[in-house]
Amino acid sequence: MLKRIAVADVRVGMYIQEFCGSWMDHPFWRSKFVLSSQADLRRIRESSIGELWIDTSKGLDVAAGVQAQTAEEAAAEVEQRLLAAAQDTPPPRASMAEEAQRALKLCQRSKQAVMAMFSDARMGRAIGVEQAGELVEEITESIIRHPNALISLARLKNADEYTYMHSVAVCALMIALARQLGLEERQVREAGLAGLLHDIGKMAVDDQILNKPGKLTDAEFVAVKAHPEAGSRILLESKQVSALVVDVCLHHHEKVDGTGYPHRLNGEQISLFAKMGAVCDVYDAITSDRPYKKGWDPAESIRKMAEWSKGHFDEAVFQAFVKSVGIYPVGALVRLQSGRLAVVVEQHEKSLLTPKVKVFFSAKSRLPLPQEIVDLAKWAGQEKIIGREDPQEWGFRNLDELWSGLPEPRT
Repeated sequence: MLKRIAVADVRVGMYIQEFCGSWMDHPFWRSKFVLSSQADLRRIRESSIGELWIDTSKGLDVAAGVQAQTAEEAAAEVEQRLLAAAQDTPPPRASMAEEAQRALKLCQRSKQAVMAMFSDARMGRAIGVEQAGELVEEITESIIRHPNALISLARLKNADEYTYMHSVAVCALMIALARQLGLEERQVREAGLAGLLHDIGKMAVDDQILNKPGKLTDAEFVAVKAHPEAGSRILLESKQVSALVVDVCLHHHEKVDGTGYPHRLNGEQISLFAKMGAVCDVYDAITSDRPYKKGWDPAESIRKMAEWSKGHFDEAVFQAFVKSVGIYPVGALVRLQSGRLAVVVEQHEKSLLTPKVKVFFSAKSRLPLPQEIVDLAKWAGQEKIIGREDPQEWGFRNLDELWSGLPEPRT
């Protein structure tokens, strides 16, 4: 049986099924293993992970009297948290197909611009903040025309270009979230710039560590976790960005329960923009392919973040984020009531539960179906999403091509 427990209740002999947090919260390459040493137990307790899942059928159970949550109880709690995010946003100004073409070209230009900017930082040269501001303006206009296009395409990054396109993706997510929160346009632009520059401190970390395909050593983990402070120094020395942008760079790995880094801030000690940066950074990180792991499905990522959100994220910020990307984001694989499988291609402007989907496979016959776009908002009472599906379990490798029209995941 799967149980979610506090890290303080973990003991040697338990089978670790999954950590409740992103990869940056712990130094372990694998999440499924028998905890067999006191040294690894100490590393878990010293990490910023607050909870994890154990499998009692493969290892020790919790001690008598220890609180634990079953998978069924956790799933019910997560569903309630997600359903609380009612959608009511202005309709997009352009169709998804129209904006996707523009967004694809913008992604390509953005990657080159960020690579140049980060290269300057690595070489100790001045950062082109004016160029970065112009890039934020272009990304903002794309988000205004259609919020899902650029956000979805920026997720389709190769592992070797992750650092650069992650910055573009977080920029777009920050802009969409800031607009969802109703911030002033000036603040929206500042949020975008903060997202674009939040990881510039990684230029102070050795590429071999950033792109390592296996388990990090303790020393390597410490080196990676130093990037927020390194980035804030780079930005302060540039004397070209606001305190808000520096704050997001320095504190986007803080958590509301005080277990984050580098300063272990908690609750109201963390600024609104740093709380926004935390959500956007984690979402893009866990949905992206990395040298050591395949990215999670977007809907599964939202579910996992909802599971962690009580201690990791500010609840109001997380709810607004769900509204901005959807419970079933573009690219998510879902099962319909009819037994058909579909990939989400566009959000509905009024309801998180009724996106447009592209049907392509029968879960019953396990055979392909003629591809068809279904607007679930027009099928109320006849067809609906009944759950998420794992693309890897089905062996699907072309989901990104199905919703984006691109021949392969690329930017």
